[in-house]
Amino acid sequence: MIPLHDDNPTRRFPLVTLALIALNVAVFVFQLTLPRHGLTVEGFFLRAGLVPYEIVNRVDVPPDGLVPIWATVFTSMFIHGGWLHIIFNMLYLWIFGNNVEDRMGRARFVAFYLLCGVAAAAAQVVVRPDALVPMIGASGAVSGVLGAYILLFPRAQVLTVITLVVFFPVVMVPAWVLLLAWFALNLLQAATTIGAETGVAYFAHVGGFAAGLVLVWLFARRRPSLRRRVGW
Repeated sequence: MIPLHDDNPTRRFPLVTLALIALNVAVFVFQLTLPRHGLTVEGFFLRAGLVPYEIVNRVDVPPDGLVPIWATVFTSMFIHGGWLHIIFNMLYLWIFGNNVEDRMGRARFVAFYLLCGVAAAAAQVVVRPDALVPMIGASGAVSGVLGAYILLFPRAQVLTVITLVVFFPVVMVPAWVLLLAWFALNLLQAATTIGAETGVAYFAHVGGFAAGLVLVWLFARRRPSLRRRVGW
């Protein structure tokens, strides 16, 4: 299922959501220029991506990193492996992030987003502490946004492309159905890839989503009551 947009309006301009999207896109454009300067994208992944083995053992595996090992937890959130990787991450961030930002406020949303990314990275490192393949992408942090959205706006409707084998109907789907299906699929994929080296950090998706479910209670502001809104 591919979401296109939701019917959930916002009260404030989603400045942080757009800034995060712009930053991710800027880094991706930078990656595209690397070959022109005799550099490889793979080398950039190794230097700025999160390598679980480095985090666990506190040792920088060659090639030397661009930032301290601990900082790759954050730099890795803004690096993507290809067009589909960044397009789908940014699509989900735009559709669901603007409403979560609206409910939390800008400063809280920044902290929430980064903490979900850290939790997602931790989940993947715990499962594969010996992995030498760098983990990259905003998927973990975005997964946290999805976890928050399903609790804050379960009744919202999302215009969604249903990817069937022969045809692709476009229908309105309740947010809780769409996001629960997304989580169940990632949980299943994570369970079936335990101990295997995969190109997708499924446990980061699961960990980020779970973090969003928990952290939303700390960061989301309550909506003003009707009594307060009308001045009773």
